[in-house]
Amino acid sequence: MFKADSRERMLSVADSKPDVRAGFIRRTYAHLAGAILLFIVLETLLVNSPFAEELVQMMVGGKWSMLIIMGMFIGVSYIANGWASMDTAPALQYVGLGVFVVAEAIIFLPMLFIANTYYDGIIAQAGLMTLLLFGGLTATVFITRKDFSFLGPILTIGGFVALGVIIAGLVFGFSLGIFFSAIMIFFAAGMILYDTSNVLHHHKPHQHVAAALSLFASVALLFWYILRLLMALRK
Repeated sequence: MFKADSRERMLSVADSKPDVRAGFIRRTYAHLAGAILLFIVLETLLVNSPFAEELVQMMVGGKWSMLIIMGMFIGVSYIANGWASMDTAPALQYVGLGVFVVAEAIIFLPMLFIANTYYDGIIAQAGLMTLLLFGGLTATVFITRKDFSFLGPILTIGGFVALGVIIAGLVFGFSLGIFFSAIMIFFAAGMILYDTSNVLHHHKPHQHVAAALSLFASVALLFWYILRLLMALRK
């Protein structure tokens, strides 16, 4: 029995039994929904807290403040991803997912505080657009069953380029503009295709927490740049 379970754990989702594959997909998207709900609750509490404005000013007030916070976020994300991917420590997987959601909530605070204060209804609009686009991309992968793993190297290079541009913008103080936000929406859409494809083809059946974290990160990225684009268009 132990050997059979071990062999089952070594199989990818695509090679597993239909009931195992279906259970993995249900768990992955249930955890994704839970992560999104936790993010909404945390962000609502942060944005409406009495210290929200002071915290936002601290985060964006100095030239290097946001760059330092961004560096800390990258470090926390790396650690959280490592924890969420640990096969031998299920409890630590959930800690990793929770830490990542909290980190995302903090990094989102300045933009959501500004959007909530000065742009009536724009957060709900961005959220709805994100949900519809995510649903369409997910349906595309599930209906076509296409393996989008070939996007991996392209997205990796694109991610490093985008990170370099963002850091340059923070250091030298130039605006990234509408065009950059539009490009990053396409990049986030590619990430969702890639992550959803991995859910169907490449993850192991016990890696639902890591899969949910990857999807949450891509959905958050998509929401971030849709909201930035809408705010820029309102101006």
